[in-house]
Amino acid sequence: MTKILIIEDEESVRKPLADHLAREGYQVAVAQSGREADEKLSPETELIVADWMLPDVQGIELLKKWRSRGISIPVIMLTARADLVDKVLGLEFGANDYMTKPFEVRELVARIRAHLRAKNFAPHGPKRPESIQAGDIFLSPSLRETRLKNQVIETTKTEFDLLKLFIENPNQVFSREEILKKVWGYENYPTTRTVDTHVLQLRQKFGNDRFETVHKIGYRFRLKT
Repeated sequence: MTKILIIEDEESVRKPLADHLAREGYQVAVAQSGREADEKLSPETELIVADWMLPDVQGIELLKKWRSRGISIPVIMLTARADLVDKVLGLEFGANDYMTKPFEVRELVARIRAHLRAKNFAPHGPKRPESIQAGDIFLSPSLRETRLKNQVIETTKTEFDLLKLFIENPNQVFSREEILKKVWGYENYPTTRTVDTHVLQLRQKFGNDRFETVHKIGYRFRLKT
């Protein structure tokens, strides 16, 4: 059963939302503060709905902390802030979505479902594997953790996503434009030079011989034997 964490100090918002999600078949955990949210967050948590303003911390600060730790769980921010700059700020710091109070519960539930589908989750469906292995490289998508020969290797979000693309498709040639679209989500921005920079960073961390340059095309990942 898909587990959702609701972080909201207003009972008039928290309780109806938790009840509605429970009726939809989700397992729901609730927290009323940032401290309680850290206690309730677990490896089984698959999506977070977080209020911007909490008694002890701003939701955006929680989000920044989680993302800095490599936690990639989808986060939907709830807030009374309607200014565009606040929405942009939330998304820049790693929020997956943003809803302004007051909101319609059915719309929020629809957005929750959309984000879970995007992560290959469903209330009663199969979950993605806990780890992906390519030779001596191990990735844990749920923990956003990368290991090389059992040693943790620190990676940025983009480095992790790029590495995941490569090791899930060994020996497949990707053009720089394909990589931009699959990892960054755009077709023409940023420039293809950004791909080269991130491949260089992966080479520095995991070895030059794993990431092969295909002349005038792009790159492919070679499994070490």
